[in-house]
Amino acid sequence: MKHLVIVESPTKAKTISKFLGKDYRVESSFGHIRDLPKSKMGVDIEHDFEPEYEIPKANQKRATELKKLAKSSEDVYFATDEDREGEAISWHLQQILKVPDNKVKRIAFHEITKTAVMHALENPRLLNNNLVDAQQARRILDRLVGYELSPFLWKKVARGLSAGRVQSVAVRLVVEREKEINAFVPQEYWTIEIDVSDKTKVQFHASLHSANGKTLDKFDIHNEKEAQDILKTLEKASYQVKDMTMKDTTRKPPTPFTTSTLQQDANRRLRFSPKQTMMFAQQLYEGIEAGSEEDGGYITYMRTDSVNLSEKFLTETQELLKAQYGDKYAKGPKTYTTKSKLAQEAHEAIRPTVVSRTPESVKGHLTDAQYKLYDLIWRRSVATQMPDALYEATTIDIDTLAGKKSTGYVFRATGQIEKFDGFTKVYQTDREEVLLPSVKKGDDLTLEKFEPLQHFTKPPARYSEAGLVKILEEHGIGRPSTYAPTISTIIERKYVVKEENRLKPTEMAVLVNDILVEHFPNIVDYEFTARMEDDLDEVAHGKKEWVPLLRDFYTPFKKNLKEKDKELSKKELTEEATDEVCEKCGKPMVIKMGRFGKFLACTGYPECKNTKPIESKEEQEEDQKAITEAEPCEKCGSPMVIKTGRFGKFLGCSKYPECKNIRSLSLKKLGIKCPDCGKGNVVEKKTKRGKMFYGCDRYPECEFASWTKPETPGDAPVDASPETIPAE
Repeated sequence: MKHLVIVESPTKAKTISKFLGKDYRVESSFGHIRDLPKSKMGVDIEHDFEPEYEIPKANQKRATELKKLAKSSEDVYFATDEDREGEAISWHLQQILKVPDNKVKRIAFHEITKTAVMHALENPRLLNNNLVDAQQARRILDRLVGYELSPFLWKKVARGLSAGRVQSVAVRLVVEREKEINAFVPQEYWTIEIDVSDKTKVQFHASLHSANGKTLDKFDIHNEKEAQDILKTLEKASYQVKDMTMKDTTRKPPTPFTTSTLQQDANRRLRFSPKQTMMFAQQLYEGIEAGSEEDGGYITYMRTDSVNLSEKFLTETQELLKAQYGDKYAKGPKTYTTKSKLAQEAHEAIRPTVVSRTPESVKGHLTDAQYKLYDLIWRRSVATQMPDALYEATTIDIDTLAGKKSTGYVFRATGQIEKFDGFTKVYQTDREEVLLPSVKKGDDLTLEKFEPLQHFTKPPARYSEAGLVKILEEHGIGRPSTYAPTISTIIERKYVVKEENRLKPTEMAVLVNDILVEHFPNIVDYEFTARMEDDLDEVAHGKKEWVPLLRDFYTPFKKNLKEKDKELSKKELTEEATDEVCEKCGKPMVIKMGRFGKFLACTGYPECKNTKPIESKEEQEEDQKAITEAEPCEKCGSPMVIKTGRFGKFLGCSKYPECKNIRSLSLKKLGIKCPDCGKGNVVEKKTKRGKMFYGCDRYPECEFASWTKPETPGDAPVDASPETIPAE
């Protein structure tokens, strides 16, 4: 062996080794072989933030093996990824293996193909210390924030909490969206809709568009009265075509995939999380066994914010389009310009390495998930090189007449038909065809339906994972490599939960965010965080020094942290006064934060340990109603009271412990006798996760449970066994 090639992963090593001869040995470092220690800060702040790197125990054997191989090699090729992280891995490897500079050859490639790898071997370069410095600065910066701020939260709020330079900003975005939703006040508005038909009886739909020459906006019809007033004016009106226009419109192909847009599209179309998307993309990039020595990676490097495409890909795609779809789909290559100022490290968009390798031709070599993602990337990449889709857009304006005079109210119908599918031949869109009849000015129309519709504005939706990626990118927060791990982190640390594929902040997230916003504003400030990312890019380009950058951040941060540690108490940050009085000792109750959210606790602790859940006004009213409607205890005749147990609320006898009778607290009585026991009544219930089911109100004596609402005792379908529904 003359040459040693080191990459990050075993799969990448296996793929590259297929391209090289017996003089090359390809080995993997298994990612970062050295890092800051987990047990301590690992940064010497007093000496220019000198990092104290260590090789974890799990990596020491691998380090020893690579040292021996490097020592016996003529030279060492570091073939890690081409971004900051990859450059840092190569630098760490050189330091650990003690490879002299004259033996170091740094190679990088945007795709793992034989052509790209051989070209890189022929054109090695030196390690880029600016990229290394940028990665070190980023790593140390995140360590300073995490290791200094997280203990503060442990001490002042609750154990196990964490804070992070990007993570905390992501949480803030989710929290602020939730506050927008909670503060939202619906606004009423109305629209007037009609269905009309032409003389050939073709029916089509139109909406009120203008009144007395003024185009109506969304809120011009405020309420039902105003809608009815319009109705009165139009109740005897006739309908006539005022104008009809037809024009061609085009829809341009999408831009090539960046990390962000790939994650968004895969989430929307395939329901992949950003984490899943990056995992499958990594597999496609590194290569999958397909039986040929020439086969390499299926896609180019997947951490990029560039939309550039190689000349080779552009040429080969035009050839494929001509051969597969015809000349009208191959009108010449299209280039795209990266608008983002952040696209400084990446060289190319995400695309197939070999465009002739169609999804169907490789389906047998890929898992279902890999295939779906490759298919999406292939179609998007090919679509970028295809012509615009062409549509014929039709607009029909409909006048309303009282006799021969216009009432001033004009309705509008819009439609479109596809004239040329263009790029949509391979990359489908949500655009629907709406065909309108061929009519001309002055044609009479027949009213088929007249309908005033009430609407209410809706609050902004919670972020999906794709939506959060998009807004992070828009704010310049993080980089392509950080979107997926950031979202995974805030979910794993219970700051955010997923409900119906949307991100909802926990109560703890709201509390921590409010503390950070008030007391550590820079840490969660969008602009401040974005500027820091830009500064790190400046370091990567040799325009800024990394040590002064860290010092400028850390000095005021540490000063503020010390001040807040002295000023703030846990009680001040986490307790909230209430008007409630403890029913056991008479002392005031306060709201506290626990592992599972907020709860009421007695201020007489530890003498009085009374706690209880916080109920909304609606919940309190429901409880009072349930108590009022509850029948007396069937065993002793005493009143029933609401109690809370492991699985939520239930009715228990007020004479407990003398009488231990309990009864299910029904959400809604259905007036149906239990099909199992014939004694109890069927009631609506909810599982711990909020899913509705039906059960007997004599539970636990009767364990009847069903997902389906029973109609009569004789035919009630018992389609859910007791073990599938949480016990009460």
